[in-house]
Amino acid sequence: MLVFEKSRPGRGCSMLPACDVEIVLPKEKDKRELALHMPELSENELSRHYTELAKKSHGVNDGFYPLGSCTMKYNPKINEDMAALPGFTEVHPLQPAHTVQGCMEVMKETEEYLCEITGMDHMTFQPAAGAHGEFTGLLLIKAYHESRGDKKRTKIIVPDSAHGTNPASAVMAGYSVVSIPSGEDGCVDLEKLRAVAGDDIAGLMLTNPNTVGLFDKNILEITNIVHGCGGLCYYDGANLNAVMGTVRPGDMGFDVIHLNLHKTFSTPHGGGGPGSGPVGCKECLTEFLPSVLVEGEETLSFVKSEHSIGEMKSFYGNFLVVVRALTYLKTLGREGIPKASQNAVLNANYMMNKLKDLYTMAYDEVCMHEFVMSLSDLKKKTGVSAMDIAKGLLDNGIHPPTMYFPLIVDEALMVEPTETESRETLDEAIQVFRNLYEMAEKEAESLHAAPVTTPVTRLDEVGAARHPVLRYQFS
Repeated sequence: MLVFEKSRPGRGCSMLPACDVEIVLPKEKDKRELALHMPELSENELSRHYTELAKKSHGVNDGFYPLGSCTMKYNPKINEDMAALPGFTEVHPLQPAHTVQGCMEVMKETEEYLCEITGMDHMTFQPAAGAHGEFTGLLLIKAYHESRGDKKRTKIIVPDSAHGTNPASAVMAGYSVVSIPSGEDGCVDLEKLRAVAGDDIAGLMLTNPNTVGLFDKNILEITNIVHGCGGLCYYDGANLNAVMGTVRPGDMGFDVIHLNLHKTFSTPHGGGGPGSGPVGCKECLTEFLPSVLVEGEETLSFVKSEHSIGEMKSFYGNFLVVVRALTYLKTLGREGIPKASQNAVLNANYMMNKLKDLYTMAYDEVCMHEFVMSLSDLKKKTGVSAMDIAKGLLDNGIHPPTMYFPLIVDEALMVEPTETESRETLDEAIQVFRNLYEMAEKEAESLHAAPVTTPVTRLDEVGAARHPVLRYQFS
């Protein structure tokens, strides 16, 4: 039941004193035509309402959450404590720079750490999330080519295993998209790449490891091909959790990257935010960045180059997300960052190898932080789809993996068991997957009806997509 449906006229949870100043109402022309709809509940009812909603939701604190390509890992609570310090929460974005030097030091130190991890020279924290970072990075590429008078470069290469936001971001930046297929090994087809690499290519967008969980063994050749035709290379940092501290995108040949602080570096992820998608770049792109932090003799200040693409967000991004990321980085340190990645890779390979005797792996080789299963054979044999298995996981207290993505794998389930999961948790999840496979063979109809134990059972997802109800209709 919605909070508006629980509302009763006259109820409330505030006890304000009578107004002791003159009440000034807006003029008739400025008044609302309809009264503002606000729920009226007692504090008791309001508290129960949100507690009830919390019990119905599922997060990393509730159970295994292997959402592929999203890195839904447990984040230490010390990061939340640091982000809640009054010195960080009570600053105002319009304060003079000399009064917020501590906050600026947080951003400068985080920039230095992230540049070291990624192999970049400079970074901006303005972008609010990953896709916003993609757009920022592409505008840097565009500004670079235009500054050289090279306006014939109108295309961005995007492999078919890319994140769905990549082609959208390229189009938003004014480019047309050239899609190239993956080879049988799940990596970039080099011959197809060479065939499209011409003087009209502005750049390449690539995730490495890619969206099927594989590190492209030809990565240096890929970036050399793009550089050879005059293009630049953009690194989508969505999967950095697999390689941070072990290999750097800058050393792979990438010129510009975005990071998902809300995936890799500890901010709770999901539910609409908060996010942060900082963009790092090599020296050749620095002059095009939004305002950057510069260290003076005594203070830090923001400076904007005359060739800057301009500000991407009001003020300087989601600052408290940066505080969380810095806490995470300082807690783990130089030894802990690569260890986290190595554990993520170990967990994924452990789980994959414990399931591949039943489930068909899209690419049966050593994976990175995630692996992709194809349930195409199971569906042909039993009628049970990837969606049915995902819904069956809900009945077992497990959040489903990513479904039907990447698009290059039929009936795909993409599983990412992050580094924060124990072997015991993985063993329990593996057994659930095995049990569901056995159910598919013996009692397929029960899986078609799943989930049956959750607050909301199987939804008409096609109907919801085609006829969405996006607002509450007041009587």
